[in-house]
Amino acid sequence: MASTADFRNGFVFLSEGELFIIVDFQHFKMGRGGAYVRTKVRNLKTGRVLEKTFRSGDKVQEAELERRPMQFLYLDGENLMLMANDTYEQLTVPVAMINSGTDFLKEGEKVAVLLHDDQPIGAELPNFVHLKVASTEPGVRGDTVSGATKKAVLETGGVVLVPLFIEEGEVLKVDTRTATYIERVRE
Repeated sequence: MASTADFRNGFVFLSEGELFIIVDFQHFKMGRGGAYVRTKVRNLKTGRVLEKTFRSGDKVQEAELERRPMQFLYLDGENLMLMANDTYEQLTVPVAMINSGTDFLKEGEKVAVLLHDDQPIGAELPNFVHLKVASTEPGVRGDTVSGATKKAVLETGGVVLVPLFIEEGEVLKVDTRTATYIERVRE
């Protein structure tokens, strides 16, 4: 059992026989009354987002999750095809279970799959990936306003905003959580 003090974004718990993940939470303390925690939770089965309020110290049943390292094989429509490195077992995970960043996955990338009772409930993508720029407009000389950016299409089809000096063929470090350019990678 876990109390409201253990709440954090990404915390998974069981309530009324359903799995929920905390998307956002906030502690409140009103003048005379006790403290409480207001949360936004997503039902992992239906994907519906609900608001739930807990009194400070309330207990919830923490879900037992298994984190299994796997390798991304390919995208099959709306599903990620993954493979366990040790058993070569293949697993299908719907893209809807993953918050963001699937546009930046290339074949062979390592992914951590979250399993509950041997059923996939989500996947954690690597925070940073190195990807080659497939296409971008050339930077125009004299167009050097501070912070000027342009769009760059990466080898996986993902699009990020990059500084004007980035050219086709360069390798970039990209943050998959925010879909942002971090830096050029020298190889």
